[in-house]
This record gives sequence, structure tokens and C-alpha cells, in this order.
Amino acid sequence: MTHESFAPPAVATYGSADPAAPLVVLLHGRGSNEQDILGLAAHLPEGPEYAAVRAPIAEGGGYAWFANRGIGRPVAESLRSTMDWFRTWLDVAAPAGRPVVLVGFSGGAAFAGGLVLDDPSRYAGAAVLYGTLPFDAGLPTDPGRLANLPVFVAQGDGDHVIPRELLDRTWGYLLAESGAPTVAHRQPGGHQLTADTVHQLGGWVAHRLAFVARHGATPAGPATEVDWPALTDGQLPERHGPRPEVVWTIPQQQRTQIPPPDLQERLFDEIRDLPRVDVGASHISVPGARGFTLRDGSADEQAFLVPQFAEFAHLHPAYDGSLHLVLPPDLAADVSTKGWGRPHMWAGTRLSPGFILVHGPRDDDELATVRGIVAASHAFASGTLP
Repeated sequence: MTHESFAPPAVATYGSADPAAPLVVLLHGRGSNEQDILGLAAHLPEGPEYAAVRAPIAEGGGYAWFANRGIGRPVAESLRSTMDWFRTWLDVAAPAGRPVVLVGFSGGAAFAGGLVLDDPSRYAGAAVLYGTLPFDAGLPTDPGRLANLPVFVAQGDGDHVIPRELLDRTWGYLLAESGAPTVAHRQPGGHQLTADTVHQLGGWVAHRLAFVARHGATPAGPATEVDWPALTDGQLPERHGPRPEVVWTIPQQQRTQIPPPDLQERLFDEIRDLPRVDVGASHISVPGARGFTLRDGSADEQAFLVPQFAEFAHLHPAYDGSLHLVLPPDLAADVSTKGWGRPHMWAGTRLSPGFILVHGPRDDDELATVRGIVAASHAFASGTLP
């Protein structure tokens, strides 16, 4: 079946009638419909238009391409044709320049995930609620695929509808390899939206849309043709080995592969010696974190962790050894893609889109690379980055 053979979309709307207002698209799960999920809009922020779109395939009363035990070739073909059908509608409903946020529940989460994996730059954000990404459907899931795309993911730890291995794979990919700044919410319960999840989702939507209204949406997706002035050949190498474990709650901290204390101190000394840098307690981090501020820097508030204090980086205490800093979004995406760090979960919602955690160096070679990353952050904050 091709997308041309589907009926025109059945759409229910709520909220703003302004065609320039942000559009939040609600995608329902199996056994539901567009009227059911539209009820969620009354509990989300005022301002956007909410549009609930009925799945075009009747099987199971929902988005029938979702398969609990994996996605085979026929389902992958159905996903492709259904995404094409959806995009035909969306490109009329939300022409270029109108921000679009996807919110999908259960089977609708798989569809939302497929849409952003297929074309991440088309969307301003995505919420994956009690569902899985459509792995093995022929869509790209390489590192950095969702860089600079804010994501909200929610799961119940007692969910028996979606196989646990798919939930865990979705959770792990979004929080690490994808490069997406991901707010994660996991709580006791099964396969249903809770009041707490809806509250957290509403806050995330509000912060994301407020950020886009003020700063615009950073184009999402893998970084290309990135130049690192302080690194050999202008290239960031791949980091070897598995990625460290990083907690998914606030405060964001590294838990494994802690760098040796002497390397932490050498890194601290090298950052302190950069031009016009002052050192003191961080204005935003955990107790014991050492912050780096500029005496004279850029007027761009997005070049800083804490703009009012000109803090552009801070080094976490010795039990952690990682650091937070700010980079231009394309450089931050390169760091995520090549395994040197991951974005802060609030990047692009409450904080600069380039707000990123960089893993502490494990040896002298890694120290040289991390030093080059920090030099780019310092140049960005100084207004001297080419």
C-alpha cells in the first residue's frame, strides 16, 4: 500500500487557531483514536495549536505498523508509506518556519520516533511516551542522528505491553548515542499516562516552545564539515571504547570511567591558564565544582553556562571528573556523535543548545583532545571562534 491509497487525514484540533502558532501533533496508540488523545491537550500549555491525527490503517484501531516483538519488512514498508502520507499533510498544515513538536503514545510513539529519525531537521522536538523507537525498520539510528533535537521520553517500570528489551533499547539510545538532549521520566506503573507524566510533559513543551520563540530552533541532525581550530587537522577523533555511564536525572554527572585525579588537575590548570579566565565556585553546578569565567567575553548569552556571571565551563568534583561547557551547536553535535560527551538534558529548552557534558580524560592523548574541546568553548565565549 502506498500513501496515495490512504484516505485524507482525519484531524481533530484544540487550542490556537493562529496558523503561525507552534503546532503540537498528538499521535495515538493502538486501540485508540484522535478524539481520545486530543483530551491530553487540555492538560498541556496554552498557546500552540494541538492537532490529533487519526492513524490511516484500521487494524487494531491504531498505528498498525507498530509491532511489539520487532519490525519486519512488511511493517517497515507500511511505516514508510504512512510517514509519506503524514508528511504530505504536515507540509501543508505547517509550512517551513512553523515549529512542530510531535507527541506520541504507545504505537504513536513508534511513529513519532520514525518521523524524527527519518528527518530530524523537520521538527522542533518529540515526546516518546510509553513506546519504542522503530528499530530495524530501515531508518538511521547511528550516533548523533538526533543531535540538537530536544526529546522527552517517559516509561513505566512495570510496562508489560511493550517488551522490556525494546523499552531499554529506546531509553539507552535516546540518552546516549542519539545525541538528543533528552529529558527522561521513569516511574512505577504500567502502560498508561499518569498525572505526573502529563505534568512533566507539559513543562517540557512549555520550555521548548518558549526557547524556540526567543531563539529559534537549532537545525537537528548529525554535524557535517565541523572545524576544530585547536585539534590536529581540525578534526575531532572518535573516542575509543564504550561510553561512560551518565545519570539521567538532575544534576547530570558521570558515574563510570572516572579520570585519574592527576589528569583532572592537569586539565584544571590548563583551563585556568587560558586568557582572561578567572576561577571560583561554579554558579550552577554541585558543591565542589570549579567554575571558569571570562573577564571580557562575547555578548551572546548562548555562549555561556551562566550568562550573568560569564561562566563558560566548570569542572566537576574528583568523584566525577567530567566537565560542562558550551559549544556552538554543530561542535556540540560532533562531541556527542563521536562519544566525547552528551548534551545536557535541558539544552535547547532551559539552557543554551550547546550546553554539553564532556567526559573526563582517561590518558594523555584524551587530555589533549579534551583540551582542544575546551579551547573551542573558550573561543566561543570570547567571541573569537572562526
